[in-house]
Amino acid sequence: MERVFGRPVVTQEQMRARIREMGKQISTDYAGKDLVLVGVLKGAYAFYADLARAIRIPIRVDFIIVTSYGSKAKTSGKVKLVTELTEEIKGKDVLLVEDIVDSGLTVQYLVKTLSKRKPRSIKVCTLLSKPERREVEVQIDYEGFKIPNKYVVGYGLDYQQKYRNLPYLAVLDQVDEEA
Repeated sequence: MERVFGRPVVTQEQMRARIREMGKQISTDYAGKDLVLVGVLKGAYAFYADLARAIRIPIRVDFIIVTSYGSKAKTSGKVKLVTELTEEIKGKDVLLVEDIVDSGLTVQYLVKTLSKRKPRSIKVCTLLSKPERREVEVQIDYEGFKIPNKYVVGYGLDYQQKYRNLPYLAVLDQVDEEA
């Protein structure tokens, strides 16, 4: 089975414009605060870098690696923390930066886990949201785009660790090689 992309779901230009807007809003909301941007790797790396550059206030940066998919396209439902933060977040404002929120399980797990470190606040920022896939209710404070329940790749999102480098978001369709 060969995998091919459909038409872009979100173009590079649409992402750039929305990320600029989000950066402006975050800069306003966190003016004068001690903000730590926590990127959820690997998927959020492209969005995280562009968002960090769009924020016009001093920030601290850190990353966390979690896994819930393994090598499959469907979430396992079990979230596993792979790495720890390097920044102290106690008493600081934390903005968790995700590539996509679908089931909500990863965000729920991370907010609960990071809350134990006693930050001043934790908010969630995601490039993409799939509300129809929610299994648990989660608060999303900054949302780039709501998308339909399709498997998307590009701009950091992958299928079996491939396609992260596409400069836009596209639906990944299955195509029979013999067709």
